[in-house]
Amino acid sequence: MITCSAPGKIYLFGEHAVVYGECAIACAVELRTRVTATSSDTVTISSDLGTTGLDHEIHPYVSLAIEKMGAKKVSVEISSDIPVGSGLGSSAAVTIATLSAINLEFRLGHKNEEIARMGHEIEQKVQGAASPTDTFVSTFGGIVEIPSRRRLNMLECGVVIGNTNKGATPKKTAKLVKHVASLRGEYPEVIDPIIRTIGSFSKKGEILVKKKDYVSLGKLMNVNHGLLDALGVGTAELSALVYAARNAGAYGAKITGAGGGGCMVALTDSPREVASAIENAGGRAIISHFDQNGVKQE
Repeated sequence: MITCSAPGKIYLFGEHAVVYGECAIACAVELRTRVTATSSDTVTISSDLGTTGLDHEIHPYVSLAIEKMGAKKVSVEISSDIPVGSGLGSSAAVTIATLSAINLEFRLGHKNEEIARMGHEIEQKVQGAASPTDTFVSTFGGIVEIPSRRRLNMLECGVVIGNTNKGATPKKTAKLVKHVASLRGEYPEVIDPIIRTIGSFSKKGEILVKKKDYVSLGKLMNVNHGLLDALGVGTAELSALVYAARNAGAYGAKITGAGGGGCMVALTDSPREVASAIENAGGRAIISHFDQNGVKQE
């Protein structure tokens, strides 16, 4: 019996702009999905969704991970801190944790680079299209510049995630990406500079991360949120949580992920106050920290 866990992720900067070749900064956070793999007589998958065999409707990511590893007789049990459909990389975390647990349980010898690659292939198959960012961050952890995958210094301030409880499903994400593309096609002279500016936050942000300049990082996050709103991917619920966090003393707060629902994120040294403000504004608050560890055996 082997248990592995993998982290979820937030974006500090760069959502949507990364689609057009701009830079982004993605960060692993201390919210984890745990998967226990045990040699068994048959294939069983157990989670909050129920207990099944191979089932591509109820457990699509785990079923594909079992098939990709060639595990004919395995019992897989899943528990998770990461809300599903929140834009925090829940599907990547369960995929990477499952692949790693099976890899160790059956001594298959796959390196983490192979685990990340297989995880991305699984997400692509389930979702139709997927960035390798989520599975890379779940595998290796830390704070990562995209697309170079260069690891940046760790930040030591607190992170508070605010969940609108309006799911950011793959279909909704695809719709939002298409919306931005359509807007860009209609008004390229307006939208292209916005996209380039969002990309520039990641370059400036890399310097500020190195300096641990939380005040300046927060200011850029606030501007990034405004530009995501300008692209039409914000919602009233997300902005309510963002402004509540800022008013409670957060360095900065913004959408994390595709928008249209899901979550926002705030940097703060007063996490309890910010979390309380988010809850009072109608969101579900999760206090967390950045996590330098990727997938690991527990």
